[in-house]
Amino acid sequence: MHAVVVGRKLLSLPPEEAVADAVDTASALLARGCKQLYYKYSALFSSTASGNIGPVAEALMTQTQSEHVLFCPARPIRKATVYQGRLFLGVDMLHETARRHDPLTPMTNSNLVEVLQAQSTVGVGLVPFEVIRQGRRVVADHIDNGGAEGKRFFVVDAVEPDGLDRVAELAEGVPLVTGSDDLPVALANRWPDATVSGERPTYLPPAPGWTVLLSGSCTPKSERQLLHFERSYPVYRIDLRRACSNPSAMREVVMEWVNQRLDAGPVGIATTTDLDQVKRTHEELGTEAASRLADSLLGTIAQELFNRGVRKYLVAGGETSGSVMKHLGIKAVSMAIHDELQGGYCHSVNPGPMSLILKAGSTGSNDFYDTALSRLREADSIA
Repeated sequence: MHAVVVGRKLLSLPPEEAVADAVDTASALLARGCKQLYYKYSALFSSTASGNIGPVAEALMTQTQSEHVLFCPARPIRKATVYQGRLFLGVDMLHETARRHDPLTPMTNSNLVEVLQAQSTVGVGLVPFEVIRQGRRVVADHIDNGGAEGKRFFVVDAVEPDGLDRVAELAEGVPLVTGSDDLPVALANRWPDATVSGERPTYLPPAPGWTVLLSGSCTPKSERQLLHFERSYPVYRIDLRRACSNPSAMREVVMEWVNQRLDAGPVGIATTTDLDQVKRTHEELGTEAASRLADSLLGTIAQELFNRGVRKYLVAGGETSGSVMKHLGIKAVSMAIHDELQGGYCHSVNPGPMSLILKAGSTGSNDFYDTALSRLREADSIA
């Protein structure tokens, strides 16, 4: 086995809980002889003012006895690039996009050095593009000079797909690396004994049963995708301000609504709403409380849906996906090919055959759910 992926829900935990969780996971991996840890976070560097990227990375740095840690969230193929330490989405800097208004992790600063420094106790430096292009030896000197100034974290520029190959070269043999989704591919390409075990499947095993969309993300893209889904299928939109006083009663209302419609085809259940409604909800409930309530509601509803016979789940939002997986008792999944479904198509055998398509709030086209539903129907028909 070359690699193992462990999914943990760290983004919105209090920093001390996220650190404890990450340390426990890392301890288990290191005890099994793991030679390199990869701490994966969002390509949007999604985090709160207090963490958790900085605190978790510091704990893992201590645990692995790393001299320094590289940070590269870039996904150039998805137009997420880092230049001069600033994160760009296409031609716009991060703080100029809708991510500025994210309900859980509003990203109002595109300077990742500043963002990371605000949540770290160690010094943070930059490995800029003009240094990287000069080769590994020049980069090593640059990092050594930064280390002499007390810097142990280094944000690395990457503006083109081959930029990740350069970062992977810098990370070769380093016990801890951090970044987003695409850097691990570049790292794996440098393994001398890596072999391709065969193409990933487009279709996973069938999951006979009903289909439900659970949408917890409140990004503008998620709202557009939900509106598109709503043109063809019924959607129950949960008002968190109403639900907060009696979540159990809200679950009963939702399940009664579902029971009246599920036999007719897919349905949607969402806490997704527009930014004005998000703002009002946060003013009334508080940002963290609203987020916890939404994820808890959708997670427990997923549990009840399973008991009702739902076996196919479309889930929008990273935190929501984690809550749904936890409440469904899913420990391991098989994965399909990384294609227009963004690598989120997976299948679980326990506690019963289930297919899930999990998506981050900011990914996918407006008709993402049409593609997802077609894939699940085709998978059932192939069996």
